[in-house]
Amino acid sequence: MQEALVREESLVSSSSEVRRSQLLRALLLGAGACAAGEWEESAAATGLILLPPAKLTNEYFLVRAGESEVETQGFIMTNPVAKTSMDSGLSKLGRQQVLSTIQQLQDLGACTANCWIWPSITQRAYQTAELVASAFTVGRSRIVPEYSFLDARGLGSYEGRSLAQIQEVYESDRESAFYRPPAFVDGTPNESVNDVLVRVRQLMSILETQYQGDQVVIVSPDSDNLSVLQAALLGLDLRQHSSLAFRPGEVRKVVLSGEAPPRPTSGFFKCKQLRNRQWDCTV
Repeated sequence: MQEALVREESLVSSSSEVRRSQLLRALLLGAGACAAGEWEESAAATGLILLPPAKLTNEYFLVRAGESEVETQGFIMTNPVAKTSMDSGLSKLGRQQVLSTIQQLQDLGACTANCWIWPSITQRAYQTAELVASAFTVGRSRIVPEYSFLDARGLGSYEGRSLAQIQEVYESDRESAFYRPPAFVDGTPNESVNDVLVRVRQLMSILETQYQGDQVVIVSPDSDNLSVLQAALLGLDLRQHSSLAFRPGEVRKVVLSGEAPPRPTSGFFKCKQLRNRQWDCTV
């Protein structure tokens, strides 16, 4: 009996060693793949879109919502707690900007077939989406509210400060895509450019999986979601995302690097093609 128990314990121990060795081997292989630059397989395994992508299955239009009441007053408000407050809703100027948004979308050929509108639930973004949907006779069932991936970039201790001070954040962004504004006592998130990239990459991965050959209008409450996304799609340096900043109400159609230069209807920035077929976009 004792000899049988010893053999059983030996088998269990051996089995555990096999499992541990298999796990270690898997980890080492994973590390080797990363070291060899095989990030594409890793991304495919997680279901995340590759950035920059070789192609997209849908046609995308990036829209910054019209100005909110708080923005018109010149203040920063990025705490997600305030997303649905009246102060986050469109101001009179913001509604006028959305009229320009609608015209830009028409000029770019948006919502001609199989159109979906994906707005943040932040008031100004969702209100912008409703006005766009009405203009293009898109049914409410095709307005898909996004609850977190399109939140305005959390600016931490800059909450409540002048909008002009956001330039200080952008100066730090140019130093590092991992820079985070100082934390704030009220719990406002303090996000880096890379944090924003994680969110918008998840959103694009969902859209590319959920739709095929459709037109998708993405409506963000702020510029950073869109400028970071556009920089990533074009394969540009994320630290320079602010050079792609969106004005309130501005629209851009997503055009990948290998196709044609991304020409914003506002002419807010210019692009030139480099030798490696990437696009360098500056103000």
